[in-house]
Amino acid sequence: MATSPTARSTIPPPTAPSLKNWTRWPPAGAKPRRRSEPGASDSPGRRRRACHSRSEPVIGSDAAAGNDRTEDRPATASAEPPAGAGTPGLLRHRRLTFAAQEVRLISSLVVLIAIGLFLALPFVLSIGSVVFLPLVAALILTIILSPLADKLAIWGVPNYLSSLLSLLVFLGIVALALTAVFSPAAVLLDRVPAMVEQVGRHFAALQDNFDWVADINDQIVDLAGTDEGQQVVIASPSMLEQVAFATPTVLLETLLTFLMAFFMIEARIRLRRRLLLDRQQVGASLKAARAIREVQDRVAAYILTVALINVGVGVVVAVAAWAMGMDAPIMWGGLATLLNFVPYVGPIAMIALLGLFGLGTSASPFVGMIPAAAYLSLHTIEANVITPSILGARFTMNPVLILLALTYFGWIWGVAGALLSVPILLTLTALIDHLGRPNLIGFIFGEPLFASDPLSSEPEP
Repeated sequence: MATSPTARSTIPPPTAPSLKNWTRWPPAGAKPRRRSEPGASDSPGRRRRACHSRSEPVIGSDAAAGNDRTEDRPATASAEPPAGAGTPGLLRHRRLTFAAQEVRLISSLVVLIAIGLFLALPFVLSIGSVVFLPLVAALILTIILSPLADKLAIWGVPNYLSSLLSLLVFLGIVALALTAVFSPAAVLLDRVPAMVEQVGRHFAALQDNFDWVADINDQIVDLAGTDEGQQVVIASPSMLEQVAFATPTVLLETLLTFLMAFFMIEARIRLRRRLLLDRQQVGASLKAARAIREVQDRVAAYILTVALINVGVGVVVAVAAWAMGMDAPIMWGGLATLLNFVPYVGPIAMIALLGLFGLGTSASPFVGMIPAAAYLSLHTIEANVITPSILGARFTMNPVLILLALTYFGWIWGVAGALLSVPILLTLTALIDHLGRPNLIGFIFGEPLFASDPLSSEPEP
């Protein structure tokens, strides 16, 4: 709308402020401001906050968009939180993160050390078998015979005598079993050449049915045209020489085993007191007591139960051998009892012995395999029905672990290691159950190595 010159001239010009208004503050008649009003202080910060707290529309705010709620918003709504807010929680979260990383690093080092020990331990134990084998065997005997010694001590027998009697009972049982096995075996040694010849005839008759395989082999050799030439054969020591060399070592290890077992059984009470009373905390003492009791009960109960089952198997085998007319049925029963202590390998060896004996004493190969087939049926029932129902889930172990322990200790210590493999595995399993079973698979995917992680009890920040 245009403004006329007359209307523009009627607007009075602005009046210049008088010197009186500049020399006097506040002006006369002005209402004094309060401390809380904007502009009441000369500080730039307060003036800046007062300007921002006013209700003028700001670009990008609700008032600029046509929203009148800006006037109702208090002046303190735009105030920022102090810089220190949330700092304790952040520091606590950082500390927990650092502690978790430290625990994982230590767990990784523990796993690497355990793998290194597992790989290096066979060579150390094999080289020092004269020392380590009697020590481990004595520990297992102490665990097995301590309940018997405790029972004799309860009946009033002195500790020294109860330890000796428990060890003598074990030696008597072992001597009786070995006598029952080796005494008839010595008589059958005279018939071994005839049995071997009979087995050879059976295999020769079986080989005649596969003559075409031998013809193909001869043709391959003729086509290859290899000339063997002269060969150097190194004479190996005879069995008698091997027995003569091994006898002193075996006698020394046996003597050390029973001596250490006797002194360990005799000192079992002092050992328990030291393990329990030397702890600084009551919880550690109770945990040590439970671990000792669990290891002793589990290993002793397993050995006793398995021994009774194996004796029952031996009795059944002896009766069956007598019913079939086999020579030395007591020997076969004793062999079945002893070999059944070695899982998987012992029954396989028993089947092989029965098969060879049957083939060497019978005219027909099918009749000769009847004893082996009968024992295989008996072992199948015993291993899959009787033993699991008696032992239950408490003594059920992974077959892979059993085979691993069997091959591991059998490789290190031979037959003695194979016999000790299952008791050693039971002892280690009981200890690991109390100390904490490592979560190796979960540890690979970022989980804690042990389920009882000390950081897991901390609340989330």
